[in-house]
Amino acid sequence: MKKLVYTLLLFFIVFGNCSAQTVITENKAEEGLVKWLSFKDAQDLYKKQPKPFIIDIYTNWCGWCKHMIKTTYSDAGIANYINTNFYPIKFDAETKDSIEYNGVWYFNRGNEKKSVHELAVKLLGSSLSYPSTIFVSNNYGFNLLSQGYLEVRKIEPILIYTVENVYRSSSFDDFKLNFEKTFYDTTKFTPIVKQYTMNEALELQTKKPKKIAVALNIPYCNSCKVMNVTCFRDSALAKYMNEHFYFVSFNVETKEKINFKGITYDNTRVDNFPFHSLAKVLTRNNFILPSLAILNDNLEVVDCIPYYINEENLALIIHYFGDNDYESEKWDDYIQRKFNVQEGN
Repeated sequence: MKKLVYTLLLFFIVFGNCSAQTVITENKAEEGLVKWLSFKDAQDLYKKQPKPFIIDIYTNWCGWCKHMIKTTYSDAGIANYINTNFYPIKFDAETKDSIEYNGVWYFNRGNEKKSVHELAVKLLGSSLSYPSTIFVSNNYGFNLLSQGYLEVRKIEPILIYTVENVYRSSSFDDFKLNFEKTFYDTTKFTPIVKQYTMNEALELQTKKPKKIAVALNIPYCNSCKVMNVTCFRDSALAKYMNEHFYFVSFNVETKEKINFKGITYDNTRVDNFPFHSLAKVLTRNNFILPSLAILNDNLEVVDCIPYYINEENLALIIHYFGDNDYESEKWDDYIQRKFNVQEGN
């Protein structure tokens, strides 16, 4: 099994917000290693520094809820990742407390001992099963509900999907499948797209001009790793990329000096940017990982596509730029034309 990286810090929506403590303090045994917060405390912290929420919805009589605390939330790697990258909330679905969530107050208006809280109904709808786990991001705009017991292997891709903003560009089912291929598939895989360092690609480009596709990544970016492993399996796409592009896998922590269009870039920290200074140029000052930058034959950055990209979308992007359709056709029109052609077939 390939090693999943748990040390990823709260990820880079814009550059500069990339540091966080990764210290776990001991909690009571019944709470595992996760440092649970109330809704109020979590939302107060969110106003100061936005992070996703993970909401564990349980009841006192739920055996699987207790088991999840003793197993998944007592796993040191998982707990460390949650404590670093989330505001974790433990929510008793039958509590009598009044709760404010996203500006609205919710109550438990029932008189029975096991009456359900209004917020639990709001979050779970008619499917009141426990444990249930909700992952919330993007200023409450993204909500992913997972019901039932989540072992470590099941919760891993959901955590990555939420923290690394994969939800912005991919369905969870698609990402989960590729995540499994990357970290749990024992089949050995060697990428068939030729990869170059940035300096190698720039040198080759002076002799035989081609476009350059630059995948910006970092070793502890899990979605970067998933993208790198799963997006280049198709032999037809690899053949096309090798003919039309120099493909660069650019680790933004490299110490290598790079001369790009007459300017030397390196890893000297400037304006608190902690990575290679060329990364800011390639992403046009909108630093997000992963990103795919496309350079034309004149080394102009014609586009930079942020976030995780799956195989199907990568093929469309590569052909859109490789065939120079971007020069005469907007992306939306290009996609519509391609889908119309497919439907016609």
